[in-house]
Amino acid sequence: MPGASAAPEPAAAPEPAAAPEPAAAPEPTAAPEPVEGSAPRAAAAGSTPVERPRGTIDGTDPSQYVRERSVDGRRDVSYPPAPEPLGIPVYDNHTHLEIEDGETGLSLDEQLERALAVGVHGVVQAGGDIDSSRWSAWAARSHPRVLAAVAIHPNEAPVYERAGELDAAIAVIDDLAAEPRVRAIGETGLDFFRTEADGIPAQMRSFEAHIALAKKHGIAMQIHDRDAHDAVLETLERVGAPEKTVFHCFSGDADMARIAADRGYYLSFAGNVTFKNAQNLRDALAVTPLERILVETDAPFLTPAPYRGRPNAPYLIPVTLRFLAAERGMDADELGAQVAENTLRVYGTFDD
Repeated sequence: MPGASAAPEPAAAPEPAAAPEPAAAPEPTAAPEPVEGSAPRAAAAGSTPVERPRGTIDGTDPSQYVRERSVDGRRDVSYPPAPEPLGIPVYDNHTHLEIEDGETGLSLDEQLERALAVGVHGVVQAGGDIDSSRWSAWAARSHPRVLAAVAIHPNEAPVYERAGELDAAIAVIDDLAAEPRVRAIGETGLDFFRTEADGIPAQMRSFEAHIALAKKHGIAMQIHDRDAHDAVLETLERVGAPEKTVFHCFSGDADMARIAADRGYYLSFAGNVTFKNAQNLRDALAVTPLERILVETDAPFLTPAPYRGRPNAPYLIPVTLRFLAAERGMDADELGAQVAENTLRVYGTFDD
């Protein structure tokens, strides 16, 4: 997911973490995922912390954890209409269902039922700090259509580090990753947009520790990469990438897509691929081998056109998938079948 609070969808000029830009406002560049979609913001990475990291080491009942997305700056916070159902089952590669959005927040059950009604048979629920990772693991234990990814988001790593708790937080992720329905470490990675120079060492240390966890547990890794393409690719090459590495909300260009695909990485496309100014993402899609494509919402952020700025949810996967299929000159169900196969190859079956 993007960052963790509001929803900066653009790469060059994202909106502030707490005030997503209106649905009509064009973004300046390609549009990486929002910083809020992934991990709650405790303090701007690299700046003086104003509070302790989100999520205590002790924790509480994870099922009670919930966050609310700010409606500031958005003209329409109603959920978009349901799209025409797909003819084959597909999956949402990356979502944040612990974050409530819209005029009326939807429960986990409601989200999953809406998704199932349009052909989305499962989701990978991603964490970004201790609380959201615990919630993700709980959701996967509790619901057969949920698998979990757990991690300390790159923007949270410096905050935990300053509090002297980064190692303890990573240990919590290690414990959660041992659960059978936790199938990925994520989202982790590097974010040079929101992290100042003094926060980079903690971010890098956290990223390398998460890579090691994915290898230790033999599970996939979901990467958050914002304004850090070269550093992410270099780190993966230097320390060795996990066997199943996914660039969540891919934000690079065609050249990066070729490099990633050649190395066997997966590219997950979110709703921002539909934005008018995201030609670089469409160029990347055009050169990505079909067997390396995944699709995601990064909900509640990055709602695909024509609903940009409104709440996003897994039931809108068909909108983005049909757009991807049109760009590739394919039937939506044909592409959907391939993407579903890719998803199950990365994370395993939802039936376990």
